[in-house]
This record gives sequence, C-alpha cells and structure tokens, in this order.
Amino acid sequence: MTSLQDMTFPQNLTLVFDLDGTLVDTAPDLLACLNVVLEAAGRARPTAPHLRDLVGRGARALIEEALRLTGPAGDEALIEQLLDQFLIIYERDIDKHSNPFEGVLPLLKHASAAGVKLGVCTNKREALSNELLRRLDLAKYFPVVLGADSLAMRKPDPAHLTQVIAQLGGNENRSVMVGDSITDIKTAKAAGIPVIAVSFGYSTEDIRSLGADTVIDHYDEFLPALAGLFP
Repeated sequence: MTSLQDMTFPQNLTLVFDLDGTLVDTAPDLLACLNVVLEAAGRARPTAPHLRDLVGRGARALIEEALRLTGPAGDEALIEQLLDQFLIIYERDIDKHSNPFEGVLPLLKHASAAGVKLGVCTNKREALSNELLRRLDLAKYFPVVLGADSLAMRKPDPAHLTQVIAQLGGNENRSVMVGDSITDIKTAKAAGIPVIAVSFGYSTEDIRSLGADTVIDHYDEFLPALAGLFP
C-alpha cells in the first residue's frame, strides 16, 4: 500500500467529518454511561449488541431502546430524567475509553500540513463535541465544529454541512463529507457533495448499500478513495 506521506491532497480541499463512529470510537463511553443510569433506575444492563449501532442516533435513542430491552418502555418523564443524568455523567467520563479510530491521527496531521480545511459536522451537542475533541487533542485540527444545537437545523438538513464549509471558507465544489451512517450520506447527497463512508462506525444498516460514493474499511484507504473523487 502506498505510504500516506507519498500521497497528495487535491488542491483547495475541504474535508468535513462526522464525529461519533467516524473520527472517534465513542461507543465504549456512551454504553458505559448508559449502564450507569440504567442501574440507577433499577434496570439490568442490556446485552444487545445492536445498541452499539444506535450510538450515532444519540443518547435519547439509546435510552429508549435500552428501556424497551430491560422492562416496560419509559414514559417521557423517565426518559428525560435518565437523559439529564446521562449527559452529566457522560460529560465527566467523555474520554475515559474513547479513542480516535486507527489511522485518523496520521491523516489529520498530513491533511493539516497540506493546508486542507478541516471541520466537523455532528449531531452530538456542540459543547460535548468540543470537549471530546479537546481532551483527545484533536481540537487543533478543527477550527469549525457545528453540533446538533449549533444552528436551527441539523443533519440530514444539508445546510448543517454547507454551513461548516462556509465557516471554513471552503468551496462546496471542492468539499467531501466523511461519515458512518445513512444520515451522513443523505446530508451530503442533499448538498450535492461527495461522501466517503467508513465501514467501522455505527450504522444500523449495511453501509455499502446506502449510496456513498465510496466506502473505506480503514483510514489507510482514505487518500486513494479521495483521489477517485477528483480524477
């Protein structure tokens, strides 16, 4: 395989990444936090492996599914109570077991050195996103991070993505979205922007069936995939 340092980026490029399941494997901390709040509510720890794939849909979706798996479905008051507790615990333990996916750091270093504009478009709350990136020493690569509560809209609304590009001073015609879910793919397609999907994230569906321009199994494959988008 060609060395990362031997490959170049297209000129005037903007890369916009999803966060959970794309840049960082956050599932271990999110699921650990889920177990804490469930146990506090007198519920058992769910063992269903598909909960990992729900991480990308947010804490509320995780809590609702976990309640369904461990007893009576929760009413709105219980869900809100557990969500408040979840967010408090998660902010404290946000980087306890979460790590960038293999190959992310070399790619970001190489892209930053090459002058590529880098941003994050995530449906995670902005403050939590920035805190996670800060603790993992990734914030320095991303001058623009727009989360679920940053704008009046969020993914899959394409304006969420195009606002990241605009704030970076990028050109939509020279931009690529990188994500792990149907939401990311729909967002990019609605914006008319090519999308690279990763197979190791948190999709509840086969990522290869969802219409991404290309799918990678490791960040070592990123630059060849990118080159295919700008022949």
